[in-house]
Amino acid sequence: MRVWAARSAIALATAASLAACGTPPEAGPPPTPSPSSSQRPAAGLASVLLQVPDRFAQAPLDEPRHALIPAGWTIEVIARVPKARMAAFAPDGALLISVPATGQVLTVRPDQRTLLDGLEQPHGLFFAGPTLYVAESNQIDAYDYVDGQALNRRTVAGGLPDAKSPDLHGAYAHALKSVVVGSDGAVYFSIGSTGNISAEDRDATPPRATIMRVPPGGGPAAPFATGVRNGTGLALAPDGSLWTAVNNRDNVADPQGRVRQAYVDDHPPESVAKLTPGRELGWPYCNPDGPPPAGFIRDMQTNADGAQMDCAALAPVEQTLGAHSAPLGMSFAELPGYGPGALVGVHGSWNRRSPQAPEVSFFGWEDGTLGPQQTLAGGFQADDGSRWGRPVAAVTGPDGAVYITDDYAGAVYRLAP
Repeated sequence: MRVWAARSAIALATAASLAACGTPPEAGPPPTPSPSSSQRPAAGLASVLLQVPDRFAQAPLDEPRHALIPAGWTIEVIARVPKARMAAFAPDGALLISVPATGQVLTVRPDQRTLLDGLEQPHGLFFAGPTLYVAESNQIDAYDYVDGQALNRRTVAGGLPDAKSPDLHGAYAHALKSVVVGSDGAVYFSIGSTGNISAEDRDATPPRATIMRVPPGGGPAAPFATGVRNGTGLALAPDGSLWTAVNNRDNVADPQGRVRQAYVDDHPPESVAKLTPGRELGWPYCNPDGPPPAGFIRDMQTNADGAQMDCAALAPVEQTLGAHSAPLGMSFAELPGYGPGALVGVHGSWNRRSPQAPEVSFFGWEDGTLGPQQTLAGGFQADDGSRWGRPVAAVTGPDGAVYITDDYAGAVYRLAP
């Protein structure tokens, strides 16, 4: 295991992330450090050296990296997986990782090997007993997981939109999908919007910017929740309710209809919402605004007169994250010292003047709802905005540890008391 002295992080990638899109707002002042990006520990967190076995010490982990984690906890690299995305634990304790860029689902624990190959951008993973569900960009699949193998593939929902859909002509900003099986036995999956404010998604077949539902036992998929711009965070709470973490829109106009960087930086917040049949989350006509529970205001570029949707009539969003945080994977867990709650992989912003820092967030669960955002693991971004990592998903293993995927560093971390 390498032990180093602290050094600065590598330069921030300038390319837009998968979670965001749009045209640049009016020019503003040059980038300035964000208080959220600081390496200074938050309350209850300590700066701890990331433990990297020599065989995993390739860039950007070929120099010392420090993470902010709960005091007394440890964090180590257990695998290098370029462009690692979602994660799930199999009934036999194996850790599965999806890699949309290569069309693979990998097993990284106990040994790293290829479980599935040749898929179309596999992303979301979910186990319902011995059945493995995989969300490809164009369909939702189910497999029998037997003796460490995924067998007997069948399609739960097909014909889903992605960049290869003829009517989209290769343009799809949010093709990656997530999947869960609800407490009712139905299969739920996300379909992201094709763009930033592509209102035509709402009338497409199947509708995009939705959470879809396949009835127990199979059947045609139907919209369960609408106006969900990019709900890749999809998870079941302890009471069986369905929740999503949403990437909301970019480059939104202020109440006077002006696209200003100072306003764009903090609007709209990202949504963390409980999904119920027919719930409407507003996109692209209404945006959440203010502290949680956040009500909705009209989008001045798509719904200035309120004729498209009555935003004030929408149920407030239960919790939020800072604008452009880009929440991705979501799961529920019970952690020592924290209790039950939701883990959310926060990818960090691409278009904010002071970048929102990547982290793993924790939202405590109490009385059937989620409490405010807390940082469980941070330190991936320096004061100057440069980054060495960007978490995607966090799940707990049978050993009680938290396993975190990072598609920027190409790594899987184990975070444990």
